[in-house]
Amino acid sequence: MQTYDAIVIGSGISGGWAAKELCEKGLKTLLLERGRMVEHVKDYPTANDHSWNESHHGNATLAAKKANPVQSSIYAWSPASRHFFVEDEEHPYVQEKPFGWIRGYQLGGRSLVWGRQCYRFSDLDFEANQKDGFGIDWPIRYRDIAPWYDYVERFVGISGSIEQIPHLPDGVFQPPMEMNCLEQEVKKRMEKLYGKDRRLIMGRVANLSERIGNRGPCQYRNKCHLGCPFGGYFSSNSATIPAAVATGKLTIRPFSIVTELLYDKETKKCKGVRLIDAETSEFKEYYARILFLNASTIASAGILLNSVSEVFPNGLGNNYQQVGHNLINHHVGAGASGSWEGMDDQYYSGRRANGPYLPRFRNLGNSATDRADYLRGFAYQTSAERQGWARNPNEYEIGEELKKGLIEPGIWTMSFGGFGEQLPFYENHIRLHPTAKDKWGQPLIVVDCEIKENEYAMRRDMVESAAEMLEMLGFSNIQTFDRATTPKARVLSVHEMGTARMGMDKKTSAVNKFNQAHEVKNLFITDGSCMSSAGCQNPSLTYMALTARACDFAVAELKKQNL
Repeated sequence: MQTYDAIVIGSGISGGWAAKELCEKGLKTLLLERGRMVEHVKDYPTANDHSWNESHHGNATLAAKKANPVQSSIYAWSPASRHFFVEDEEHPYVQEKPFGWIRGYQLGGRSLVWGRQCYRFSDLDFEANQKDGFGIDWPIRYRDIAPWYDYVERFVGISGSIEQIPHLPDGVFQPPMEMNCLEQEVKKRMEKLYGKDRRLIMGRVANLSERIGNRGPCQYRNKCHLGCPFGGYFSSNSATIPAAVATGKLTIRPFSIVTELLYDKETKKCKGVRLIDAETSEFKEYYARILFLNASTIASAGILLNSVSEVFPNGLGNNYQQVGHNLINHHVGAGASGSWEGMDDQYYSGRRANGPYLPRFRNLGNSATDRADYLRGFAYQTSAERQGWARNPNEYEIGEELKKGLIEPGIWTMSFGGFGEQLPFYENHIRLHPTAKDKWGQPLIVVDCEIKENEYAMRRDMVESAAEMLEMLGFSNIQTFDRATTPKARVLSVHEMGTARMGMDKKTSAVNKFNQAHEVKNLFITDGSCMSSAGCQNPSLTYMALTARACDFAVAELKKQNL
């Protein structure tokens, strides 16, 4: 019998943190990853390649896109990074409505290709469900998680600025990256136009501006999705997993497709996991005193639903039909862009890995910001840049004129892209297909999720506000965009949350305030599935803080012999 103190399922952002925390607290831990091994630096094969040496100049072929209609829809997917994403044909799922499920099956998961934006939630987010009646009340408030935000930020390394915005709490920051000249001008003009109501700040991002140990700083290559040999951004592979390995307590098992959690009705606890070895197709079982489920929001819910027993005929911890439901996300792809006249003698150096951020300014709980047409709010991720050679010089230019057209930079442009909150609705859910199976004989996951009228109203404001601001700021040639007007367009982001949400009542939630399953006390779920609402901030930092907090609680309970 192969037994450990703890088993962690999934090695992405939250799984990596669980492995680190449990190992550092002295637990012999097994980390299960369904995909291949990826060793930091060694297994980043394209990280130092030059784009001009890549086939098709780094562009994907039509055949590659056709074979991967989902994965190729995300900005980070390219021929040079394709090895960090699944192949759609090999890993099917069922979309009842258009839903792009982006996945990376390897050690580190999507932490190798994530967008790295890191923002804290505030009580505006934690209290939203209770105040407007959508979803269930979070069982925690900002004060409960604030010290854990501090804790993880010190280890991760977040570059950002202190701004004293009440609904976007400051953190433990390294120096922020620098805005370019147009962004600085826009920031000044916004302060004159809107005062403190709308403030352009530098994005808070897990790219190091200062070295931490043997990691970083960021080299401004903007090749993060290829893996960073400098450790310039946070990933499980560069940071948490090496910390766990250093304890001597970690065992990593790749190619481990967890099919179910094993429940013991006598102890009323999980005793371990059953998995399929992806290379040999053999079934194996591993046992532990506590389990952390961190396979990602959709996959974790799928594992729970597939873990049926006499006590839980509808899936582990699902006697009240909450697992898989209340799927939430951020809706994106709405905003505007414009052109700027002037600053022709100014440019910027390097390829900065992020841009400025315009925090939420709607529905903040006062008459000046509240809207009657929708609940919650949105933020903008922005950037300003000069057009380059790809702006297509005049086709009639040849020789010296063509070379000049290619070398000279074009005009300045700036875009505002909205990230909006999606309300939690029970009917937005995932479930297991009753008959369709994957190549390992496991049920395909069915995703049924869509934005509703509240989100459509918010998107109209995203577009109108972006266009209005650009005009008032002095931009011209303003172009608006909204993917929701295009049939079958992907309007939801890669921030799936909510399928095993946190709450105070087991009849309406799956886990308690410490991410402990209501009905299985030695099972903890700390990936995005635990989120009770989405906010409009990128959520990964919150997953990390909740994971560290849950590990601290779990080990303390283990020592008290309560688990």
